[in-house]
Amino acid sequence: MIVELKLRALGNSVGAVIPKEALARMNVQSGDSLYLTESPDGGFRLTPTDPDFAEAMEIAEEGMRQDRNALRDLAK
Repeated sequence: MIVELKLRALGNSVGAVIPKEALARMNVQSGDSLYLTESPDGGFRLTPTDPDFAEAMEIAEEGMRQDRNALRDLAK
């Protein structure tokens, strides 16, 4: 899916108009946050997922798998 975004002046800033079909596919609505990250190929990616949070969760899940017994003991 390729979508052309229109840029419009908003006061002293510039905003992009995102079609409602794209918003629906990303499961976001007005007021939600989107994250713009640089891709390895020099482009950019717009996503509703905070990449720093996703990385932190992967690290936490790995730690929980490794220390499963210790966490079980702490829960008692």
